[in-house]
Amino acid sequence: MKRFERLEQIRRMDPYRDAHEIYRLTAAYEFPWDFTRALELALYRTYAVPSIGRLLAETAELTDRSQKRYDDTSLLLDAVVEHGFDSERGRTAVRRINQMHRRYDIGNDDLRYVLCTFVVMPKRWTDAYGWRRMSRHETVASTVHYRTLGRLMGIRGIPETYEEFEDCLDAYERAHFAWDEQARRVSDATLDLMASWYPRPLAPALRTATLALLDEPLLTAFRYGPPSPAVRTLVRRAVRARGRVVRLLPPRREPHYARQNWEIKSYPDGYRLEDLGTRPVPGLRGCPVRHAGGESAAQ
Repeated sequence: MKRFERLEQIRRMDPYRDAHEIYRLTAAYEFPWDFTRALELALYRTYAVPSIGRLLAETAELTDRSQKRYDDTSLLLDAVVEHGFDSERGRTAVRRINQMHRRYDIGNDDLRYVLCTFVVMPKRWTDAYGWRRMSRHETVASTVHYRTLGRLMGIRGIPETYEEFEDCLDAYERAHFAWDEQARRVSDATLDLMASWYPRPLAPALRTATLALLDEPLLTAFRYGPPSPAVRTLVRRAVRARGRVVRLLPPRREPHYARQNWEIKSYPDGYRLEDLGTRPVPGLRGCPVRHAGGESAAQ
């Protein structure tokens, strides 16, 4: 197979009817490393919305059990990518995602914003650092994939197009990014988690490198001092150089799913999808939950 042969295959498919298969080819064959980094950044961005960051701090999932929460989120989303929404494993994953979110008082606007990050951040990351830019077919298929997930989660007012997702994300961040002490705790714990995947002496450099990849609104919301322009340029050039090297390599012949990532460490003996995810925290924000508009999300 030649380097761009799979892209040509994708362009012969229908981005609406074949959305899941196109997304699977893109995420598991064309950009597995890039999509992992982009989705990490997508979830990380959400902490800068105080209502989201505070809730995550209150559950302690991302401060006391960072590795498990990272693993469970990755594995549940990965099951849908690998097996599809209509498969038994896909349905189990979506059911667990819904069971977790329905235990807490999460507003529809926050849920929709998180969904927007899943659509927008992989394209932005891949266009900036990938071995090629995402094609229009891939962008549309990704949008359809996450519209389906959002619909199955009961999210209302889901944008129709990628451009609408992008506008929604940017507007929400302008309106809601703000300093919050508890959200900063979640952010610090996440940075510590990412550094823990590498030898300890590298931790300070890795933290600086991660901050160098963040944009100004994120740095401002968390009150991090920005890395120097030289460091930021060096880090971003290094990630772009990785993409250029990948472009010269033979195309991937076997899929690589998130469950195969070495960063997943909580389940050396395997796992069951129905056992993944958070469980209710007694007394935290009530249950059943009522979302904006008054309906019970536990129904």
